[in-house]
Amino acid sequence: MSSILDFFKGVLIGAGAILPGISSGVFCVIFGIYEKLVNSVLNLFHDFKKNITFLFPLALGGIVGVLLVGKLLNFLFITYPMPTKFCFIGLILGSIPILLKKANGSKGFRLHYLIFLLLAFLFGVLSIKLESILPKIFNVQVSSSYFLYLVLAGFLMSIGIVVPGVSSSVILMSLGVYTTYLNAIATVDFYILFPLGIGIFIGSLIFLKLIQFLLYNYYSQTFYAIIGFVLGSVIVIYPRYLF
Repeated sequence: MSSILDFFKGVLIGAGAILPGISSGVFCVIFGIYEKLVNSVLNLFHDFKKNITFLFPLALGGIVGVLLVGKLLNFLFITYPMPTKFCFIGLILGSIPILLKKANGSKGFRLHYLIFLLLAFLFGVLSIKLESILPKIFNVQVSSSYFLYLVLAGFLMSIGIVVPGVSSSVILMSLGVYTTYLNAIATVDFYILFPLGIGIFIGSLIFLKLIQFLLYNYYSQTFYAIIGFVLGSVIVIYPRYLF
């Protein structure tokens, strides 16, 4: 029974990896499995049977969630682009109370935590410029360079998969490859999905270690920085009102 429940949790976690403004990590926090998931992945071979029993239904559900939601989103962005974007902005803002509760849960609020929020917000806003800068650096018109660019996109996308509150889809929007990503999922285009997958795998291992360290040593500061990124992602989805 628990495996079936974990499968449906995985479906929502997978949806979080593709819905703009929603984070896979936030779903893990809501379900109360975030720390267990991080430890299971990083210590997979320490107790392989136990960890794989926990991870497999989540991973299977995640794949189903990505495939189902990818096709739906591809349709919505083509047919109803404006309402869809406004819906995602609402979802982003709706995740803030959950993150604030987590941020203030251990030691309560400290005024200097707002510095981390502000710096992360500014970084999130500046990430809009990545769409115009990185493709030029990687010369994405060349197929071999575009492959490496997609690996980088997957690597950065893994931040949104691993870190609660940071949307991987918003990161892809900043890189200018979100529409390409949706089309690739809808058509199962491995030419796009394979390099993204390589980047996601490498990035997830690195950022899982990093987030484990940060949450252990700087719990509240880390969550306030995450809130800053989340607020900045609103600008990424709808930058034209300000830029």
